[in-house]
Amino acid sequence: MVGRPELHKFVGALAGQGAKKGIFITTSNFTKEALEYTPKNETKIVLIDGEQLAQLMTDYNLGCTTQQVYELKKIDSDYFGEE
Repeated sequence: MVGRPELHKFVGALAGQGAKKGIFITTSNFTKEALEYTPKNETKIVLIDGEQLAQLMTDYNLGCTTQQVYELKKIDSDYFGEE
């Protein structure tokens, strides 16, 4: 779990480089305190946890492959139309 202290250090590192935006990515989760943390300066941070990371990877086909494709069929009502 990533806690507030790690985010505080991250914001400090960003400020040290003059950055005002950052993305903190973890394969784990964020604690409640980390999710509620709002920097006092103008720095904006986006938090991406393991579940969101996995979703982004599958959405953009990053580091994954298609295992199976399903075919979805529907009845062609024109075929059975009145003559």
